[in-house]
Amino acid sequence: MTPELVIIGILTSGIRLATPYLYASIGETFGQRSGVLNLGVEGQMLLGAFAAFYVAFTTGNLGLGLLAAVIVGAAMGLAMAFVTVNLQAQQGISGIGFYLFGLGMSDLLFKMLLGTVETVKGFPPLHIPLLGDIPVVGEIFFQQNIMVYGAFLLVPVAIFILNKTTLGLKIRSVGENPEAADSLGVSVARIRYFTIILGGTLSGIAGASMSIALLNVFQQNMTSGLGFIAVALVYFGAWRVRGVLIGALLFSMVNSLQLWMQVLNVPIPSELAVMMPYVLTIVVLVATVSRVRPPAALTKPFDRGD
Repeated sequence: MTPELVIIGILTSGIRLATPYLYASIGETFGQRSGVLNLGVEGQMLLGAFAAFYVAFTTGNLGLGLLAAVIVGAAMGLAMAFVTVNLQAQQGISGIGFYLFGLGMSDLLFKMLLGTVETVKGFPPLHIPLLGDIPVVGEIFFQQNIMVYGAFLLVPVAIFILNKTTLGLKIRSVGENPEAADSLGVSVARIRYFTIILGGTLSGIAGASMSIALLNVFQQNMTSGLGFIAVALVYFGAWRVRGVLIGALLFSMVNSLQLWMQVLNVPIPSELAVMMPYVLTIVVLVATVSRVRPPAALTKPFDRGD
């Protein structure tokens, strides 16, 4: 295989592998901009992945599978919102609880309803007319499946909502100063409910993108820490969607590189190659967290004091 084909393969896979990172981290960006840290992303992804796979496997309908992931993710987000907003639970601890719930429940459902690893015929590559015919560029960017296109289209939509709309202004104000936002008539509880449910929904879709679009299989703990990397990407991106996009592409390209290194039998231990994305996560967090300022009200509960 020529070096040119290897590079094209790495870039094509990297674009595709960025899909779950984008869905999950953009959803988490909305939540954190409103002041809520959700460490349960991984659990939401796992349940979304299982729901999408099981429905698609039993019905043969990928659309219904995706809808199932949306419903499950939204339900998990609603539960997280109730615990966070109404009960004012400590966000880090409750998030870990939701992660463990998603991990255990997806494992249990897998054993009860499937029992063994199965496969589905996932979303096929969608060739974009004209653009997909461009040499090299067309193959890398415009011959992906619909879930990939959806993830990248979500980027400008999220930027527009957060920066150019009244809703985005309310989200940012609630994350910076909920007391001031409340005094101006903004419902802090409603905004946080909205962002947490949206984050759960996008996490469910992120899981679905793995089980019925990228891997076309469900297995126990298939996310392997991807949800926590998605949370780290929000810090890497300094709570800006453009930064999250750059981080998602960086991590997905590193992941693609390590996969190709194994395919090409590069003489390094496979365990070391698999560690690369996680080592990068640690390095990025160490290098960026101290240099960026999070939303002032992040992880802080709000009590209206009626």
